[in-house]
Amino acid sequence: MTVLLFGVTKDIIGSSSLSIPSKSVTGKNAPSTVKELRDFLSNLYPDLGNLSSLAIAVNNAYAEDEQPLNTYDEIALIPPVSGG
Repeated sequence: MTVLLFGVTKDIIGSSSLSIPSKSVTGKNAPSTVKELRDFLSNLYPDLGNLSSLAIAVNNAYAEDEQPLNTYDEIALIPPVSGG
């Protein structure tokens, strides 16, 4: 599973994308819902939890926490945006 990163999420993780294997070395499966992905990433990168908001898009559409994830979905983390 590949997650595309933008803005401050890119700075926190240190890359423009993140690859999550379908199974970890401990035998745990990859996140299967948006909520599981959010929790997984917050555990790995606690600074993501400090963001005022963090949207997740799946296949170019904003996703709710209950949405299932598939290995070949295009996933993007969309951090808060400010402008002026």
